[in-house]
Amino acid sequence: MDPLILSRIQFGANISFHILFPTITIALGWVLLFFKLRYNATNDSAWMRAYFTWVKVFALSFAMGVVSGVTMSFQFGTNWPGYMEHVGNIAGPLLAYEILTAFFLEAAFLGIMLFGFRRVSNRVHTLATVLVAGGTTLSAFWIIALNSWMQTPAGFEMIDGKAHAVDWWAIVFNPSMPYRLVHMLLASGLTVSFLVAGLSALRYLNGDRSESMWKALRTGVFTAAVLIPIQIFAGDQHGLNTLEHQPQKIAAMEANWNTGPNVPLVLFALPDEAAKENRFEIAIPDGASLVLRHSTSGVVPGLNDYPGNHPPVFPLFWSFRIMVGTGLLMLAVSWSAAFFLKRRHSLPKPLAMLMVPMALSGWLATLAGWYTTEIGRQPWLVTGVLKTADAVGPVAGSHVALTLAVYLTLYVLLLIAYLGVLVHLALKAAKDGDSSPLPGVMKTAMSQPAAGE
Repeated sequence: MDPLILSRIQFGANISFHILFPTITIALGWVLLFFKLRYNATNDSAWMRAYFTWVKVFALSFAMGVVSGVTMSFQFGTNWPGYMEHVGNIAGPLLAYEILTAFFLEAAFLGIMLFGFRRVSNRVHTLATVLVAGGTTLSAFWIIALNSWMQTPAGFEMIDGKAHAVDWWAIVFNPSMPYRLVHMLLASGLTVSFLVAGLSALRYLNGDRSESMWKALRTGVFTAAVLIPIQIFAGDQHGLNTLEHQPQKIAAMEANWNTGPNVPLVLFALPDEAAKENRFEIAIPDGASLVLRHSTSGVVPGLNDYPGNHPPVFPLFWSFRIMVGTGLLMLAVSWSAAFFLKRRHSLPKPLAMLMVPMALSGWLATLAGWYTTEIGRQPWLVTGVLKTADAVGPVAGSHVALTLAVYLTLYVLLLIAYLGVLVHLALKAAKDGDSSPLPGVMKTAMSQPAAGE
């Protein structure tokens, strides 16, 4: 196969595996801070039991993210040397800022979160949680800044084929960055909310009715119920920004071939790029114009205006619909669970059973959204600056294929092990309930934890 295609698949596989874990740690740090602050305010040890169950998940996810991130960064040199050669003056500092200001912060204070309870003062333990939560968000800030710059580059000039920074403020806060950052932070919040709710539902189905389970379950469900409508609004605003700066991406997402008004919203189709038409199309009349222009007569860009300069339509069309469909399912499940928890203080068994696989729904939506973003940038690696084909390295296709097979095998095994550990932690917490002592606290003293120490 073509080394370019194989290298793209390999990098796509690496980043798909990597993004699963920061998506959890970004928001989970703040959930842990919420648990800790509730413990400080109430002296209720159930909040700390929830904290220590989920800080283990945070630590495991953080470790997996670090390892997979290192692998991904090596590919800049092995598979994509042209990337750093042409835009390294921009990408290098942004990646370095992420490591210096965020990664070290998380790594330094995570140990206190895990092992420092009762070994340091309560204030120091809480401060460590604050710093780690802030570090995860700061990490997301720098990575999204770089990715957004690749989508909508600004604040630079090209000299002898290399990008040089002119205005770092414009580089970091490029036209799409605020929208992508908000969208990603909300996506992380929803991923964690459903993960917490789903594993708590697994505990519920195994007979656990402990206070720590209820607190985690309610936190996950109510957070998801609040965040999902906000995410829908943020996604709409992000789409309008994309329409302004990357109209060909929107045209591919909607599988719209001809620019014009009264464009239908295509719900189902099999886009055919060769024939430049949609097969088996099911659409809502004027829907795309209404959504994108907020008017049924609004003009929507068509793919035929961008010959040879638009992304592949089929994967973009379907990845976007998978993201939206998953989001609508998340809305229905979270609101249903919130209703039962609020009104009946229990969960129907069928709903609890549905919530268990929905624990991974955030991953599905995030990956689908990420594919929409990244595939939608093609054929450019940096829009209007560097084409993907011009950045690939002179590596033989057979070598890329071999390492790709190794990566995929390893990632499948690691993912199975990771999910197995999550289930084990949930079942162990269900078995222990509220009977196990907190770290550093004698079992006889559990009923009266000294939160102010």
